[in-house]
Amino acid sequence: HNADYLIALFRTSPPTKENRRHGLTQFLVDMKTPGIRINPIYQMSGLHDFNEVVFEDAFMPDDHVLGEIDGAWKQATSELAYERSGPERFLETLYVLVELVRVLGAKPDLRGAEGIGRLVAQLHTLRRMSVSVAGMLQAGKEPVVEGSIVKDLGTIWEQKLPNRVRELSAFVEPETTNRVTLEEQLAFATTIAPKLTLQGGTTEVLRGIIARGLGLR
Repeated sequence: HNADYLIALFRTSPPTKENRRHGLTQFLVDMKTPGIRINPIYQMSGLHDFNEVVFEDAFMPDDHVLGEIDGAWKQATSELAYERSGPERFLETLYVLVELVRVLGAKPDLRGAEGIGRLVAQLHTLRRMSVSVAGMLQAGKEPVVEGSIVKDLGTIWEQKLPNRVRELSAFVEPETTNRVTLEEQLAFATTIAPKLTLQGGTTEVLRGIIARGLGLR
């Protein structure tokens, strides 16, 4: 890991009958604190972007509290809205699309042009949704459902992108362009695809949040 500190959400008091989210507090945690163990979560690519952090009798001093004691749920959901709706939720595999444009050239055939157009249109829609959530956060609102939708749709787009790019590039004459970089990028994007359903909240949890927010459960 590269972090010197992390923000952690701990239960510091029991939940109440009226509010099961009561009793949660955020702390700024010094990673050098005794009792903290880092377990890397490796992907198929052999890399790891995030870790399991285990706390074993680690002491958190009072002056490391962030915000209100026992009342950090609203604070945490606002942070999650930022995390789930940010541009990294749909731009992490953008390099594959950029390389496809290079491979297809300045004058792609109709199939290639339509394919790129659809992908760019979808990307633009995701960006507009992300900007909208950022505006809601700036206005002091709590776009929990909206942020979850951006993250879920962004994950779907990023996971489908390598296969769609592979289909569109299959009709390029191999002797007219260098496809090595594209193939390498497609391979890497495919190996990191599973982690996209985990970071920022698992797809299953997010869809539960969306369903509850829409009154479907």
